[in-house]
Amino acid sequence: MAAPVLLLLFSGKRKSGKDFITDSIQSRLGVENCAILRLSAPIKEQYAKEHGLKLEQLMGASEYKEQYRGEMIRWGEEQRARDPGCFCRLIIKDVTQPVWLVSDARRKSDVEWFRTHFGQAVQTVRVFASEESRRKRGWAFTPGVDDTESECGLDEGVCWDWTLANEGGPEGLEQQLRPLMEFIQGQLP
Repeated sequence: MAAPVLLLLFSGKRKSGKDFITDSIQSRLGVENCAILRLSAPIKEQYAKEHGLKLEQLMGASEYKEQYRGEMIRWGEEQRARDPGCFCRLIIKDVTQPVWLVSDARRKSDVEWFRTHFGQAVQTVRVFASEESRRKRGWAFTPGVDDTESECGLDEGVCWDWTLANEGGPEGLEQQLRPLMEFIQGQLP
């Protein structure tokens, strides 16, 4: 693993569009320059293994995943309580690209771990979307999920380097992405 030139930590509520935005950035930079890292991936892999579940269905946006989400969150919290960087270390172990996009930072401990280990390379990005927009994308408030640290842990106490409002049409989002893309491209060798 080589240290990144730039590491962007994306945060936002469920169905705010974090994956859509990180996929868009990667498609513009190319997979040879940009890796998307998902903290949820090693959580889901290990949880599926320990509980005899179907990993493929936990990885997608499905009802199957939703029925296990609450318990998976609790299990992940237990792992983090023992070692706050356990999942962070897992997602970076084989990355060689100069730009890393962590698509799902959810806790202050995630931000702190990456800042401690990668310092000035880290930039934070908060993705906002109204509840109405999120509902149109399939979100519904779920007690024990939407009111826990995994969804609310970064609502306060972080000074965001970038904020993106992902409401509706692509034109507004494109205007917001333009300066971020210029910044990213300016960091590349």
